[in-house]
Amino acid sequence: MAAFRDMEELCQGLLSLLSANHAAAQQRRLLGRYGQMMERLLEAQDGAEQQLREILNTEKDVAQSLLDAKEQACQGVAELQQIEAKLQKASEEDTHLKANLIQLTRELEDLKEIEADLEKREKEVDEDTTVTIPAAMYVAQLYHRISKIEWDYECEPGMIKGSILCGEKEPCVLVVGM
Repeated sequence: MAAFRDMEELCQGLLSLLSANHAAAQQRRLLGRYGQMMERLLEAQDGAEQQLREILNTEKDVAQSLLDAKEQACQGVAELQQIEAKLQKASEEDTHLKANLIQLTRELEDLKEIEADLEKREKEVDEDTTVTIPAAMYVAQLYHRISKIEWDYECEPGMIKGSILCGEKEPCVLVVGM
């Protein structure tokens, strides 16, 4: 803007030179102003060139950072796809494990029911055995008191061995099966 004003003043000065005929003094003065104006124009041109270089460097930096950001975005997308694939695989494995857990839970419940049934049967067998064995022992003790038979309780299950003194003090072996 200042350069345009200077040019306008130069033009007005030239017009006044033509009209006043003070040519030599005004010509020197105008030439001095013309030199100043040219210096300002050169300075403005240098400043504009410097600003253009800075703008170009800034554009290069921005373009490079944009390329870097695009590369990072591509890497991020690739990583995201890998993570999504891992997540899908983990989800499938989780579903499979949950199905196995449900199946194992059912099997455990079935085994608990079987165990409870076995415990119930075991108690029934124990009750039956408890009732039978004392009765057998009672009978054996009764026989011993009546007949003086010596019973061997350490024989095979379901058998009772006994011995009695025969007339000559020689024992006779008696085997009773149950």
